[in-house]
Amino acid sequence: MPPSSASTTDSTKSATGGVQSLERAFDLLERMADAGGEVGLSELSASSGLPLPTIHRLMRTLVVCGYVRQQANRRYALGPRLIRLGESASRLLGTWARPYLARLVEETGETANMALLDGDEIVYVAQVPSKHSMRMFTEVGRRVLPHSTGVGKALLANTPDHEVRALLARTGMPAATEKTITTPDGFLAALEDVRRLGYAIDDNEQEIGVRCLAVSVPDSPTAAAISISGPAGRVTESATEKIVPVLQQVAGELSEALASQNPA
Repeated sequence: MPPSSASTTDSTKSATGGVQSLERAFDLLERMADAGGEVGLSELSASSGLPLPTIHRLMRTLVVCGYVRQQANRRYALGPRLIRLGESASRLLGTWARPYLARLVEETGETANMALLDGDEIVYVAQVPSKHSMRMFTEVGRRVLPHSTGVGKALLANTPDHEVRALLARTGMPAATEKTITTPDGFLAALEDVRRLGYAIDDNEQEIGVRCLAVSVPDSPTAAAISISGPAGRVTESATEKIVPVLQQVAGELSEALASQNPA
């Protein structure tokens, strides 16, 4: 670890009462993630407003700790030690969400899920199964492509069109069923419906006979969505009118729980 005396100014308290250097370091990591995981110092300086010497000092510390690595082209990339942190955080996020998913099951009768956008894929991090004998089951940790899922639509609804097209070009749009959307224009039209309606639908697109309803978790620290899934014979149009408000309410309450902080 680098000596703690590397910078006296960076260790001062911030306006929030925290340690300024830590706040700046985490801000730089988030900016790197927003930029695709690899940036140059000048880009970080331009986006953060921090002087180059300060950024260089912080990045050097992050490199030593393994959270950032310097590439051969002298640009900086997110480091492998972040993977362990991210995996642990994802598991905890699923644990925190379970009581909210359980409430969804109680109020809707259907299986409830939570999913994150991880790179170009959807990963399911939590599930509470329905109490019906005929119910849907998705293994926690399962990865699917966004274009055939309700949670994928909910997570991508507010992503710029050109970024969605780029993602679809990377993943392709294989058909899971005959109802799967397989064209970028068709998927973008579905995202417009999500923005208009306030929720997403998977109507037999991932599995025939199964319908899912999904909403994003607003202001989540990482892009997250919750959903219910059940047989198409139960998740009907009339059931949708009753289920969607519950989904939206629970998503809002989960958002507040994730954003809450214990006092210092």
